[in-house]
Amino acid sequence: MVELVVMDMSTRPTAPASGQKADRVFLFLQGPHGPFFNSLAKMLKVAGATVWRVGFNAGDRAFWFDPASYIPFRDRPEDWPERIRSLIAEKSATDLVLYGDTRQIHSQAITAARAAGLTVHVFEEGYIRPYWVTYERGGANGHSRLMHMSVADMRAALSLSDMDTPEPPARWGEMRQHVFYGALYHWFVMFRNGQYRNFRPHRDLPVTQEFQLYLRRLVTMPWNAIERLVAQWRIRHGGFPYHLALLQLEHDASFRKHSPFASMTEFLEVVIGGFAAGAPAHHRLVIKAHPLEDGRVPLAREIKRIATDAGVQRRVHFVSGGKLAQLLQGARSAVTVNSTAAQQVLWRGIPLRVFGQAVYAKPEFVSAQPLPEFFAGASRPDRRAYQDYRRYLLETSQISGGFYSTRGRRQLLRQVVDMLLAKEDPYDALRSGTAAPRQQLRLVT
Repeated sequence: MVELVVMDMSTRPTAPASGQKADRVFLFLQGPHGPFFNSLAKMLKVAGATVWRVGFNAGDRAFWFDPASYIPFRDRPEDWPERIRSLIAEKSATDLVLYGDTRQIHSQAITAARAAGLTVHVFEEGYIRPYWVTYERGGANGHSRLMHMSVADMRAALSLSDMDTPEPPARWGEMRQHVFYGALYHWFVMFRNGQYRNFRPHRDLPVTQEFQLYLRRLVTMPWNAIERLVAQWRIRHGGFPYHLALLQLEHDASFRKHSPFASMTEFLEVVIGGFAAGAPAHHRLVIKAHPLEDGRVPLAREIKRIATDAGVQRRVHFVSGGKLAQLLQGARSAVTVNSTAAQQVLWRGIPLRVFGQAVYAKPEFVSAQPLPEFFAGASRPDRRAYQDYRRYLLETSQISGGFYSTRGRRQLLRQVVDMLLAKEDPYDALRSGTAAPRQQLRLVT
């Protein structure tokens, strides 16, 4: 059952507790779909901070339950840089909080915040999904501090810690809630956005089409699940070696901003061409869509066309989303642009080739071979190096919990509020020995 908590007044923010000094002023921008930012703000207020939220459309407003702290932005997009600078000064803001750092309104706000000396808090989906979310300062993905850290740097920091690496829970369900809140958010933008006539979405599709795609995905989930089971059964029982290609959402920020490709079709042409040129004739290629793929790109049709042109149409299989674990059990190797699903590949010691900027693209465990050579005989990753890398993430920027389910948010809030209020970011806190103990995931299974 999908949970509806949009009107749950128990999550309404409260005033700062009596006697607490509000010396931190948090300015929130856009967050993940759903009530997480509202719940986070509520706890920050209890801790004594002042909180403001800037909303850019009716979807932002719908998930913020305190009208007194809500600031609507209804002007033209070109007016935003000046407006954020004035808001920072007017509210005496000390901290900027946002989800994702590449959409234009966020990148412009980060520029203004840095110029004014604010601390920038960035949330993202977990680098190790789906049991954790990402919290960093300054930037995420291609803008993360991880991009400039070596495995040796991480090992030096880990020498100061003796924490056991937490294991993922046996079950964790957020996909339906994720899709539901996305559909609900776009419903508000489509039907209740009259006061935000200057709003421009950060994606290319009109909001009406975004809503239709979310709604169609909700309706077709049962049929897609059956279709996926059949495809996976044929692969698992086919008796052939296979390689995996992990697709991403073409409109996702990590693909658009940190990738050499303009479209997923370009990536597919490179992968299928490399497979045709280098893989042994008895090997197959399994192409797996992102779990949230909504059909805006006709992937099945494009894959069939490219594979036919390359002469390997009988050796290429397509799986429309779903979980990755079962497919990884028999995979010889995997390729991706910069999907976070690659972390599951490396965790299992499977050879990996990436094409874009990624926080895990370290030479110890990501192959640099030409693609035909990679498919012919991929070099294996240094699994010990990856295990150290993974442990470093779990002690720093990866926080157990989730944005979309009630239990996921509860778990996340147990840890993340103290991290926002801390003087040091997660990476410096580990090195200096001030990082707080981590919650065990078994609490929410």
